[in-house]
Amino acid sequence: MTDVHRTVWDETDGAGAPVVFAHSVFTWGDDDAYGFAAQRPLACRYRLLLVDRRGYGRTAGTGRSDFDTDADDLVELLTRQEGGAHLVGHGNGGLAAMLAAGRRPGLVRSLALIQPSAFSAAAGHPVVEAMLRRVADNPPLPDSVTPEEYLRASTEDLGLPMPEPTEGRLRAVATSMRERPVWEARVPLEPLRTAPWPTLVVCGTWEGAPEPYRTYAGEPLIACAEAVAEAVGARLLRVAGYYPHTQRPAEVNAALRELWG
Repeated sequence: MTDVHRTVWDETDGAGAPVVFAHSVFTWGDDDAYGFAAQRPLACRYRLLLVDRRGYGRTAGTGRSDFDTDADDLVELLTRQEGGAHLVGHGNGGLAAMLAAGRRPGLVRSLALIQPSAFSAAAGHPVVEAMLRRVADNPPLPDSVTPEEYLRASTEDLGLPMPEPTEGRLRAVATSMRERPVWEARVPLEPLRTAPWPTLVVCGTWEGAPEPYRTYAGEPLIACAEAVAEAVGARLLRVAGYYPHTQRPAEVNAALRELWG
């Protein structure tokens, strides 16, 4: 197993229940822009373990990031926590969290999914099918495209603010460019539906999102969140905006405290 880096925030002297966080693309565990920096106040009652997935943050890369490998890494980390841990995943990290929880439900205390990229759960939904047709029709990304160009095309070109292209950010973008497509994943939902622990699904309303971003990313993610929540019997929390845990941290953190309590 690769030495997967974890940022640990803990103000409980080890007495708090452990919570494992798995981030999405372009980011890392404790990143201010897209990661879980805004969840740090939860460390007053819980031991937070923010994973840097392979090729992101302070974890070495393996050539190509892969959701199955990420799930194995999460399972390995869960086994190290006495009594298991609460599990939180965003985007592609949410997909890995679902796979990990399905493989070893006995290690999970609760599951929180923030706009998980588990598109197989919404198979057949018109907006998801349209997304899959778009990606199938797109030509492969040319090798000449740089991470900074890709970051700009994924943010400024869609009407979003572009984060500073630091070395760490560009490394995360480069890994995201090579990541195994999440639509290849098939998530077994039955183990999550029958698990004894509670599940929370958080979804943005996507109000205020630039129209291209809402159409191409937001609508499929909304459909996915709704499908996952219905399939596993989870509570579905809708919050304003399109990055729930960074734009509306007070609401998301309150929901997490309720889930864990």
